[in-house]
Amino acid sequence: MDSILKSKTKTPQTNIQIEDDRTGMSPETLKRAFLDNLFYLQGINQTDATLYDYYVALAYTVRDRLLHRFLKTVETYKQEKVKLVSYFSAEFLMGRYLGNNLINLGMYEQTRQIIEDLGLDFDEILEQEPDPGLGNGGLGRLAACFLDSLASLEIPAIGYGIRYEFGIFHQMIRDGWQVEIPDNWLRFGNPWELPRPDETVEIMLGGHTEMGHNELGHPKAVWIPARTVLAIPYDTPVPGYQTNTVNPLRLWKAEASESFNFDAFNAGQYDQAVAEKMDAETISKVLYPNDNTPAGRELRLEQQYFFVSASLQDLIRIHLRTHDSLDDFHEKVAVQLNDTHPAVAVAELMRLLIDKHNYSWNHAWDITQKTLSYTNHTLMPEALERWSAGLFGRLLPRHLEIIYEINQRFLDNVRTWFPGDDRLTTSLSLIEEGDEKQIRMANLACVGSHAINGVAALHTDLLKKDTLKDFAKLWPEKFYNKTNGVTPRRWILLSNQELSTLITEKIGDGWLKNLDEMRKLEAFIEDAKFRQRWQEIKQNNKRSLAAYILKHRNIQIDPNSLFDVQVKRIHEYKRQHLAVLGIIAFYNRIKQNPGLDIVPRTFIFGGKAAPGYFLAKLVIKLINSVAEVVNNDPDVRGRLKVVFLPNFNVSLGQRIYPAADLSEQVSTAGKEASGTGNMKFAMNGALTIGTLDGANIEIREEAGAENFFLFGLTAEEVYRRKAEGYNPMDYYHGNGELRGVIDRISSGHFSHGNGGLFSPIVDPLMSHDPYMLMADFQSYVEAQDAVSEAYRDQDRWTRMSILNSARMGKFSSDRTIREYCNEIWGVKPVKINIEDYNPASLS
Repeated sequence: MDSILKSKTKTPQTNIQIEDDRTGMSPETLKRAFLDNLFYLQGINQTDATLYDYYVALAYTVRDRLLHRFLKTVETYKQEKVKLVSYFSAEFLMGRYLGNNLINLGMYEQTRQIIEDLGLDFDEILEQEPDPGLGNGGLGRLAACFLDSLASLEIPAIGYGIRYEFGIFHQMIRDGWQVEIPDNWLRFGNPWELPRPDETVEIMLGGHTEMGHNELGHPKAVWIPARTVLAIPYDTPVPGYQTNTVNPLRLWKAEASESFNFDAFNAGQYDQAVAEKMDAETISKVLYPNDNTPAGRELRLEQQYFFVSASLQDLIRIHLRTHDSLDDFHEKVAVQLNDTHPAVAVAELMRLLIDKHNYSWNHAWDITQKTLSYTNHTLMPEALERWSAGLFGRLLPRHLEIIYEINQRFLDNVRTWFPGDDRLTTSLSLIEEGDEKQIRMANLACVGSHAINGVAALHTDLLKKDTLKDFAKLWPEKFYNKTNGVTPRRWILLSNQELSTLITEKIGDGWLKNLDEMRKLEAFIEDAKFRQRWQEIKQNNKRSLAAYILKHRNIQIDPNSLFDVQVKRIHEYKRQHLAVLGIIAFYNRIKQNPGLDIVPRTFIFGGKAAPGYFLAKLVIKLINSVAEVVNNDPDVRGRLKVVFLPNFNVSLGQRIYPAADLSEQVSTAGKEASGTGNMKFAMNGALTIGTLDGANIEIREEAGAENFFLFGLTAEEVYRRKAEGYNPMDYYHGNGELRGVIDRISSGHFSHGNGGLFSPIVDPLMSHDPYMLMADFQSYVEAQDAVSEAYRDQDRWTRMSILNSARMGKFSSDRTIREYCNEIWGVKPVKINIEDYNPASLS
């Protein structure tokens, strides 16, 4: 990595720094700043400092060098009255900041040298940073990639979310089972964030509405809340790569408006004295509280409204600093709703415009629709959020009134456009009738936005044909496809440093800002030395991961084996259990013929199951139970190894993706919206075994069908097979290998003789098999046999690996963001000039 990162130690306009400037970039100044921070901020000498002390000192050293650009960025946006992209997301899975910020500032290798000159281990210091677990998986990681690309493309933007005190749980494995423990990522503080208590806003909850009058004497609804909480913003600077742009990620923390009740305390009611504080802080306490209980569902809705209301109030405040009214709000603000979690923004923006700023309904509705746009991330009906009208009315009484009004006006128009079509009005309604009325948040987002997009070509097509088909019939012009992407800065440059150096040596460093330039690598495909180096780098990455697995799981694996990897959230539709069936098929073949010549494989799994999702947790148990048997069976003799890596997160992903040979993307066709792990694997040279689902289709198109191991039914075939009357038992009786796999599980072979342990997995496969594992099994094992044959020819495999990396330019999040900017948001880049910027001169 030296050649690429050393060449980047000069960030734009850093020549303005003078040698004695406290944020200078010279080695001497950086070293002095680091040691000063260790002494003055951590209050400790080098002789007593821990690795964590060194991390914090280095983090503040880097943050200081971000702030110059950060403040200038914010000031420029204010002065030039730019149009601001506001990304609303319940999740931001940012990963560790230190290494990424060093890269984007162009000071990674220089900093490494300074730290090592002090006799310290730079890599060990980087490892001290906790992963902020403020997301569950792809949704939050996509948001993080988008923030990186927005800053790197110099787009004025701000991310809005929640500063969860406890992120997604820390996963441990005990006796093969997932155990959740709190992820207290803030226990030692967070050096990257900047609290902004002076910009706190109030959030109202509960109560009732009354009719009143505005200052013009016109009737208006008045919301009398039962309680208010405070939303306190914390800003994290997000720098772009090789730019001066540093955009904010603003996360909200909940606090009570009155945190201590003296009367209750003096009366000896000590718990009651702080009850309001505890109730308020619960809102930003935990990412995704379990919603299997009424209290959990209420808390989730509180969380969603809390950050949406705070963010919209903040945007209005920012706008009115430089504009006389909100008439042009939609011309200066583009709000992107990342899935349905922030969909209440439709009703909240209407409330703020009508109730607080005295706009007429029609004027407010015009501004709202033109401001908001909605990204759909799922085809799963259960994931399209619905809230009971009763809960909504208790918690957000004014918003329920507004939603009913939106619905009535909308359906009146639908009846005019399509008279007599009761089915259509029922489908489009924001309210789902039944024993208990439900608010359909996806419908609300569709009606209240000017643009609706899916996240892969197939996903968008299925949205228009099925999930949101009636909205597509009504407003075809609203629908866009924006295939997801990931940032190559974190997922190649930071994660795969040796490969990054090789690529840059061959084609220059332009690929980091334009990933399409990776195509130039194809010119070296016939260069034997290049292929050899490519293969050596993959082996180095595999050896590194093998050492990590030995240290953390005490499992010895062979770096020369094929690393077959599936890391993602555990869910039935993602079909980790199909991969397990494939492992057992390999295992059965060996048991039947112990001398069988097979390609040695290491199967690596990682991912978390939602705490209330029993079947997903049982899949984790199955993986670990199969690992226990296979890894210790003398017949196998190391030809197969199975490893489950606990607590999969961004940092662990950075170890895994570069080391993978094979990427498992085996979801049932038509179920995965896009996927982003599939892109990270392919960028790092892994080949894909997968279905025609989500972005797999486009990855296969780009990489070439000959460089992709395809199997399984298509989405249309899945739909047709189910419509015709799918019977999984036909496959059980008709396929001896499949029958042997199922019988091996049911016999208790992997559960110490307890044949019923895994029956909650096996029984549905035999009865109705909702995700078509039985139908896809034979195709899957045949594709895996093709994988083995290809891997035997290492030269062929290396060529395929190179082509996968070289052809992934489409899947940079930079491309995705450019499309959003041009087609949905209508925003343009804004240059940040720091040559003559003096923060001290600002008023």
